[in-house]
Amino acid sequence: MIPVQRAAAPQNTQTLLGRRTDAVRSAGATTRAAREEWRKAATPKRHIRDLLRGMAHGAERCMYCLDNLGTDIDHFQPIAVAPLRAFDWPNHLLACSSCNSNHKRDEYPCDEAGNCLLVDPSTEDPADHLLLLPASGEYEALTPKGVQTIRVFGLNRKDLVIGRQTAFVVCRSALHDWHALLLSGDTVSAAEIARALRLTPFADVLRSLERSPLAPSAEVAVFGAKTAAALTEWRRTHRVIPGSTHR
Repeated sequence: MIPVQRAAAPQNTQTLLGRRTDAVRSAGATTRAAREEWRKAATPKRHIRDLLRGMAHGAERCMYCLDNLGTDIDHFQPIAVAPLRAFDWPNHLLACSSCNSNHKRDEYPCDEAGNCLLVDPSTEDPADHLLLLPASGEYEALTPKGVQTIRVFGLNRKDLVIGRQTAFVVCRSALHDWHALLLSGDTVSAAEIARALRLTPFADVLRSLERSPLAPSAEVAVFGAKTAAALTEWRRTHRVIPGSTHR
């Protein structure tokens, strides 16, 4: 996971969604009423999907796994839990069918105080709760919210772990090429590689390398001298502070 910036919904979209919420309320504010209203809400769903596509990373990637295309509009707080949030714009994220339908479904774990224990990438930085080990491709939880997020979204399922391991190899190679081009003075080609790196699947792998908390000497030992040098220049060029979750 990486942060996504929530887009502001235009007034006409807010009006459409508000009318649907009123309809759910008038029908008793039940899960059944909300699901029926959602089923037939073609125009509001088109508005929501267009906004989410504009927020998504790269080629409209799932906002949870960053691998598959975001095919579904996910209700972060499920309709079964909060029927009146079915048309609440801040409650929508773009997800793939695997993360949404096969894993998350209607899960919405909360602590004893009623606080949600899932990371919402549109309101918080996932790196505050999740640590990605890029070479292994696995996430480690830093907080109870991280534990539940890994479990509910299946973030350490085998296909994602293998995908991140592959992305790590590709990312290192691309960084080497980018650094060599930069040193040679070919800034145009270097910029093309930088743009491609930003748009590839598993953007969380690049982000974990950018913000690695390792000391420079440790980075050489873990990633190799060539990668460590490229990362140092990448951070300087792109103004990334290592060990920080924010730019």
